Formats: sequence, C-alpha cells, structure tokens
Amino acid sequence: MSAIRPATNDTLEAIGNTPLVRLNKIVPADSADVYVKMEMFNPTGSYKDRMALALIEEAEKRGDLRPGMTVVEYTGGSTGSSLALVCSVKGYRFQVVCSDAFAQEKLRTMEALGADLTIEPRVGGEITPELWQRIINHARELAEQPGAYFTDQFNNRDAQAGYRGIGRELLAQLPRVDAYCGMVGTAGMIMGVSAVLKAARADTMIVAPEPSTSAVLSGGEPGNHRVEGTGAGFVPPGFDYDAVDEIRAIDEEQGRETARRMAREEGIFSGISSGCNVLAALEIARELGPGHTVVTVAVDSGLKYLAGDLYF
Repeated sequence: MSAIRPATNDTLEAIGNTPLVRLNKIVPADSADVYVKMEMFNPTGSYKDRMALALIEEAEKRGDLRPGMTVVEYTGGSTGSSLALVCSVKGYRFQVVCSDAFAQEKLRTMEALGADLTIEPRVGGEITPELWQRIINHARELAEQPGAYFTDQFNNRDAQAGYRGIGRELLAQLPRVDAYCGMVGTAGMIMGVSAVLKAARADTMIVAPEPSTSAVLSGGEPGNHRVEGTGAGFVPPGFDYDAVDEIRAIDEEQGRETARRMAREEGIFSGISSGCNVLAALEIARELGPGHTVVTVAVDSGLKYLAGDLYF
C-alpha cells in the first residue's frame, strides 16, 4: 500500500513527491526495467508546477517579485496553468501569452485559475518556430509595463531549483538509476535532474529526446511538429550539452502510439511528450538490457488532450 501523504497547509505544499511506476506490459523482453515518474499527480496535472513554484519563490527571496506586482509569461500551456495556480494562491495578477495551436484544455485551465490570457493565432495546425517567436515577443512587450515581473521561463535558471526535486525523489525511490531521459522544453527539468543524478553517480546516462522533425539540439534545422511543450525551434539558453550524454531524435507518430499504448496497457493516461519520453526510454532499455534501470517522466495528464486527435 502506498504511503499516505500528510495534510498540507495549502495547494502549493502538495507539489512534488509524485509516484514512480514500473512499466510491465509494453517493455520488450530482454530489456532493462523502465520506470515512469507520474507528474500528473501535481495539482494542475503537470510537472510544470515544480518549475512555476520555483520561479515565483526564488524571485520573492531576492526581492524581485513583491506584493502588488504582475507576473508575465509566455507558454505552450502547461507552464501558464502552473503559474496561474501559484499566482492564485499567492495573490499575484498573472498575464500570459499562448496560442490556439495548443490544447484548448490548457487555455481554459489558465483562465479558470484566474489568468489574463492573450492568444497569438496559429497559421495552420502545427507548432512552428515563427509562432513561438511571436508568443515570446508579445510577452516581452507586456513585461515592459510598470510593476511587471517577467518569469521568462526559457532564460530563467530558477527553473532548475524546482526540478532538482525530481532527481532527489528518484534517488529515494530507487536503489539505482542507470539512465534517465526527458524531452527538452526550457531545459530546466533535464538540467536539474541531471545535476542531482550525476552528483550521486557520475556514470548515470542522461538522454535528451527531441522531435525528429525539429532536431535542433542535434544540429538540425528547426521544423514543425505537434509535440506540445518541446521543440521550440532553438536551443534553450539553459541547455548545457556537457550535462547530457546523448541527444536522441524521436518519431512523433511513434510517440503518439506509445502514449496510446501506455493508456490502454499500463493505465498511464498522459500526453504526447510523455509518449515520446517513454518511447525513448524503451529504446534505451533494449540497448542496456536486463539488470539495468531506465527512468523517464509522464509530464502531464491525458485529460489535457481529449479535444485533440491523440486518443480519438
């Protein structure tokens, strides 16, 4: 039986300490064990809750963010929902820029949590580098207003402070982690987790999957895709090549099929990037073989993708 979580003083104290689940049915024979960190157990159903809390609380500690100020951010959806949650609890106004290229569930969640949402319209149905740049530029304009604090997730190293918690939890949950993989959005998660796991055991393999149609980390050209939360078309400023052992291009359609298999065979209901994460983990598990342990992350809940074509 799982340990019962203690009562918390507010919603923010419920962030983190998420379950770790072993995959049993979709892992091929003669493979390493594969475990998935279930980040949909965070309050908004996303690992971004960890980053949002760190972005706000680190700024408060420095005095950069004070009562009465407005928080401003650009987002593909999940960061906006997480920041909206944190700002609602702490009493900050939150202005966020997103696009209708992202899941409608994410847009509505931000508004439900009190965010002031601005939409940059998509051109076609895909997430493009040009769209991302428009979203970011619009947020920068909003951040110039008096009393604004720009969390600027791609350029804010405070994010790593939030994600180190995943690494610490993994060390407490497993006796050994041979490989860890996680797709790159802001790069905060893979940098934060890598720092903790590498400090505990230097030969832990850290892999950064990315969409094969926009394999910028691998040195390719930016391109279009439909994997929300990753593949922005540029190398995030916080990404350090020395902190990873491998960058692996992942086929988006195979990642989508993996997400569907996770739901139907393992009971793990997650999104597209989570399917790509697990696809990469399965590949690594086959390469390492029995006697090893591979860990990845189900970054959010499949409830955010029911209006799209992932499951239907």
